[in-house]
Amino acid sequence: MLRNVSFLLIVAMLFGACDKTPSKQGGGKFGMLDKGNPEFAAIEFFDHIYHSKGIDGAISLSTPKMERLLRSYHTNKGVQKHVLNMRFDRVTIQPRSRSAGRNEFAKDAEISLFFEGELDGEVLKDMRLVQLIKVGKDWKVDVVSLN
Repeated sequence: MLRNVSFLLIVAMLFGACDKTPSKQGGGKFGMLDKGNPEFAAIEFFDHIYHSKGIDGAISLSTPKMERLLRSYHTNKGVQKHVLNMRFDRVTIQPRSRSAGRNEFAKDAEISLFFEGELDGEVLKDMRLVQLIKVGKDWKVDVVSLN
């Protein structure tokens, strides 16, 4: 009887030690960007487009205008090719803010994102300007344009 109880206790401890993967805490080169920053939202938006299987994550970080545009292309590859005009097999994304102020207290923001990646073995570098709007506590991507 004591043996069964100790076995169940050990099994319960093992399952209790296993938890879900930790949520992404920060973005940027050193993982120091906070969720309340527009840079984090911009990086997450593109991370969903380039590293996820669907566009739902990017849609959740979009304004209604951007959401309609993304939905019209249905897939990540379609969005990469037609909306962003940037396709990558692998990519890293780095932000550079255009304002010297503290964006987390603003109502809108412009963020420059630098992309460095590969497509068919060729190294590509590009940049996009992302305009974000603060909706409640969340930042939403409104426009993505060439610099």
